[in-house]
Amino acid sequence: MKSNVRGRIRLISYAIVVFAVLLVGRLYYVQIVHGETYAEQADHQYVRPSTELFDRGSIFFEDKDGRLIAAATVKSGFTITINPTKIIDPPELYRTLSAVTPISEASFLLRAGKKDDPYEEIAKQISEEEAKKIEALNEPGVSIYKERWRFYPGNALGAQTVGFVGYDESGIHQAGQYGLERFYERTLSRETSNLYVNFFAEVFSGISNALSEDGAEAGNLVTTIEPSVQLFLERELKAIQNEWNSEKTGGIIIDPRTGEIYALGIAPSFNLNDFKSENGSAIFVNPLIESVYEMGSIIKPLTMAAGLDTGAVTATTTYHDKGFLELDGKKISNFDGKGRGVVSMQEVLNQSLNTGVAFVVTRIGSKQFAEYFRNYGLGEETGIDLPNEVHGLVDNLNSPRDVEYATASFGQGIAMTPIETVRALSALANGGVLVTPHVVKEIRYENGLSKTITYNDGKRVLKPETGQEITRMLVTVVDKALAGGTVKLPHYSVAAKTGTAQIAKEGERGYYDDRYLHSFFGYFPAYDPRFLVFLYTVEPKGVNFASQTLTNPFIDTVKFLINYYDLPPDR
Repeated sequence: MKSNVRGRIRLISYAIVVFAVLLVGRLYYVQIVHGETYAEQADHQYVRPSTELFDRGSIFFEDKDGRLIAAATVKSGFTITINPTKIIDPPELYRTLSAVTPISEASFLLRAGKKDDPYEEIAKQISEEEAKKIEALNEPGVSIYKERWRFYPGNALGAQTVGFVGYDESGIHQAGQYGLERFYERTLSRETSNLYVNFFAEVFSGISNALSEDGAEAGNLVTTIEPSVQLFLERELKAIQNEWNSEKTGGIIIDPRTGEIYALGIAPSFNLNDFKSENGSAIFVNPLIESVYEMGSIIKPLTMAAGLDTGAVTATTTYHDKGFLELDGKKISNFDGKGRGVVSMQEVLNQSLNTGVAFVVTRIGSKQFAEYFRNYGLGEETGIDLPNEVHGLVDNLNSPRDVEYATASFGQGIAMTPIETVRALSALANGGVLVTPHVVKEIRYENGLSKTITYNDGKRVLKPETGQEITRMLVTVVDKALAGGTVKLPHYSVAAKTGTAQIAKEGERGYYDDRYLHSFFGYFPAYDPRFLVFLYTVEPKGVNFASQTLTNPFIDTVKFLINYYDLPPDR
């Protein structure tokens, strides 16, 4: 009998302890984890019970030392409203209010004249200091409401990558429209109604307050974007754009071993805090992910690597270059139409000879060459965590005509997105493996937990020794051929290649004679690369070759990264 009583007491004691732990946990969750949110709700009840205060998860850049820098956050301020039915002297009230905060006189008088309307907004997003001054005026018909809105501290920094928040099709709810804001909408969005889940129902049903209504976990994003690197890249892109009056200029800096993206940018860009643009909504689109281009000669290393990997050629293999060749009734020429006689595969890359990589295709065979290009991921999406990704156009790799494979070997007749191109080129740098390019590295949930985003190792597309040999050949290009060897870095090995592609005519066959896409890629330290840099510019004016437009910006970027990350010399 006594043992039964002791058992019941022990059971009740355990229940009390469990309940106490749950209660303490809940108090911590409410006061610490969601303290700010509940404070906003309380504030909200007093200032404007008819509407909900905006809330959304944050997006962070992370600098090289691990410090988080806000890229997208929520900012608080106040809205000033008037009740025209209670205003006696609108001009005098305007003078009083405009002395505290800027207000459009014409707009104010128009709104104040609506005598049948009890609510008109006259100023938004004003500071707390201004709100207190207006409150102290105690003017009849003037009200102050607290508001919160999406704010981007970097303004234009990483604009196409970050994206922005706008009203959805209903015109009622705000949602991510572009970039990370859209791709991670379910993680970033907040539903304030979730804050009122019954405590006991939550405890006994296992419902987590970190879940939004559609079941996605609410959290903040920590990205791989390094803000100083992003800022440097954007300045370089803008300088290229301005110097050559290009239609568009873009760039990507990635770790070719992991797929982590340090920076990606486009010029022209826009201010995330001001969506107005004379270019229209097209400027919000990210062409690094959503547009395809014929990339030109930066594709030649992929062709050469396929030849090395199959054993069809070596760096010392030679062929006789007449300056042109004819296939299927079509003539393919070198960029200058000149022949070099007997040249090696190394010289094919040094001098960027179209006939040379076409020769490599004949040694590999069209079918196997096409298989290598598909294995590089050309013609498919990369899986990057940004919206609206498209895949490349590589139908020419299915052609029965030899000429299509020859032109593909030097980057014409097939088109890829920049990010798709970067993934393929990263396989040359990292020893032959496809990586998944990505921008977000961690999600930090509101419940205090976090998740590191991991990606499985990609498939191997080249032998490790092939990666070493193509790297050695590309280092030779920089040391001896690029700008006549004048940009060689004595203490650092850099592997790189330029590309100049003709732009296809719109709506008809053939190419423009005076419109080009210039591209440039390189990686370093070449034999254990930390960075791969890709640059391109569309239709630069008054210049023909990428070596003229992009060599100096590339080398400047390399030097910046070496100094910023304090990379040790590798030779």
